[in-house]
Amino acid sequence: MTNKQAFEESSKFIAGGVNSPVRAFLNVQSNPLFIDHGKGAYIYDINNEAYIDYVQSWGPLLFGHCDKDIQNACIKALKKGSSFGAPTLLETELAKLILESFPHLDKIRFVNSGTEATMSAIRLARGYTKKDKILKFEGCYHGHSDSLLVSAGSGAATFNSPSSLGVLKDVAKQTLVATYNDIESVKELFHKHKDIACVIIEPIAGNMGLVKGEINFLKELAKICKDNETLLIFDEVMSGFRASFLGSYAINKIEADIVTFGKVIGGGMPAAAFAAKAEIMDYLSPLGGVYQAGTLSGNPLAMAAGIASISKAKNTKNLYTKLEKLAKKLTLGLKQLAKEKGIALQTSYVGSMFGYFFNENEVKNYQDALKSDLKLFAKFHQNMIKNKIYLAPSSFETGFICSKMTQKTIDLTLEAAKESFKKL
Repeated sequence: MTNKQAFEESSKFIAGGVNSPVRAFLNVQSNPLFIDHGKGAYIYDINNEAYIDYVQSWGPLLFGHCDKDIQNACIKALKKGSSFGAPTLLETELAKLILESFPHLDKIRFVNSGTEATMSAIRLARGYTKKDKILKFEGCYHGHSDSLLVSAGSGAATFNSPSSLGVLKDVAKQTLVATYNDIESVKELFHKHKDIACVIIEPIAGNMGLVKGEINFLKELAKICKDNETLLIFDEVMSGFRASFLGSYAINKIEADIVTFGKVIGGGMPAAAFAAKAEIMDYLSPLGGVYQAGTLSGNPLAMAAGIASISKAKNTKNLYTKLEKLAKKLTLGLKQLAKEKGIALQTSYVGSMFGYFFNENEVKNYQDALKSDLKLFAKFHQNMIKNKIYLAPSSFETGFICSKMTQKTIDLTLEAAKESFKKL
């Protein structure tokens, strides 16, 4: 069965043929690959064709596919039972492992997805502040809950649908939208609205492509929140334990009031979390009046995978230095190859995260990202797939380096890119 045939069959039974929209490859005008297995830096489709994988399950696989330590941890946990709906010691162990590195976070609550984490963090912020409105940034994607699916990035941006059908106007009007890296747009909204419960932002945006939050912008944002008794939520579902072991905190030293985590903390299993000072977290049920629950939250398999993943990240010497060097080599190499062909390409990297835009100018926000040449991106993506390089099928997504990649991996990728640029 070819990948095209597999997609045709799945489309008969699964809405859109996929269980997450960007996987459909519609934006790059081709058929998705159906994956059979992965190993290290590679994935293998159903025809056993190997591809260097820069998606890495959209970020969780810091150590690549089928990491033995994470596999063994999951197998050990599975032998004891896959789910209990009751507390386990694994939950406490992972909680301590995460919190011990962040001086501004006292307690954590585990959930199953980034969407749950951000949705719950916002409910908590509203319950704590007794205010209604939230402020987000255009192009930042925080999951698909109603309050946050307004001017979203990532898959929503891919399909030119910054919001969604089914989101009530009465819900959407409680969400204010500012411009990323533009503090004046934030000040204007705070001047008009006095009931802002929280500001939620990706301090390292990964859902309009990779866009760095400027440190002065983030620091001023934190001050505005403090002055207005508004909680600042850093969405580090993607950047946490990815951009560095401490996510954005190692870069900007800003102590957000609430931080959301995901992806790497589950090691490839469904796990996410939100954390804050005890004063805030104690507003959650069963101690406080903010209700949040989940049957599979703290699932033992996910917790075991998370413990293995975070422990390995913490104890692997020079891990993040190595990953950043590879990301730097890849992005600078892509930029140079594009320049040689007279193609405008903007590239960036933060730790093991990287991004690129077919754009004449540096991208600092969502509107800048929209000016990128999406048709050229689609052609380049198609060419790279033919050359056995698996990149995110959207200009509004971020790429990831894993520890199983080497200088040779990057060299092979740049050789493929050189051929791909020739055909643009």
